[in-house]
Amino acid sequence: MDEQKRKRALEILAREYEGARPALHYGSAYELLVAVILSAQCTDERVNKVTAELFKEYNTPAAMCALSQEELEKKIYSCGFYRSKAAHILSASRDILAKFGGEVPENFEDLCSLAGVGRKTANVVSAVWFHKDAIAVDTHVFRVSNRLGLAHANTPEKTERDLMRAIPQKDWSDAHHWLIWHGRRVCHSQKPDCAHCALAEVCDAFAAKTDGQGDA
Repeated sequence: MDEQKRKRALEILAREYEGARPALHYGSAYELLVAVILSAQCTDERVNKVTAELFKEYNTPAAMCALSQEELEKKIYSCGFYRSKAAHILSASRDILAKFGGEVPENFEDLCSLAGVGRKTANVVSAVWFHKDAIAVDTHVFRVSNRLGLAHANTPEKTERDLMRAIPQKDWSDAHHWLIWHGRRVCHSQKPDCAHCALAEVCDAFAAKTDGQGDA
């Protein structure tokens, strides 16, 4: 994507998704961390239903650690991958208590040291709770940014690096939400709604598709 298209794409995203925020419900750094862990390969709507009940009683590391693995599994069962998610949440909770004084750490490397926390989750917590400049690459961000041409990468980590170069640092956190919401509303995985996409004029994938139709 050339410089003019890149700037135009960011202008359109900013206009279309001004004020976009996370769909997950949370009231603390810890609740956000748990919600993001639960959201892996699960819809935010489902996670919000689960955490609405879970966080009534188990919304701190200490409270969470009062649960056994089996008890937590039952409470988060509908989020999928409940065994590994329960194990990660309990392990992370124990480490937060033992190593970080009961508070979710702000340092990125410390966040990544927690069970179940990779770069995506750490970036979400950094950007959303600690208000740092960060781009979290989930499936929506990966798909949309590579289709548009803001990134040309085959892994989330490489996509993150491409986006950090393509997007002004001051916009990283906002752009993360713009791309997520565009993926949810328009640029769907299987059937992107190109006919109603405000970004079609600057999208590499759309240009390639229409060029191919023209050659047919």
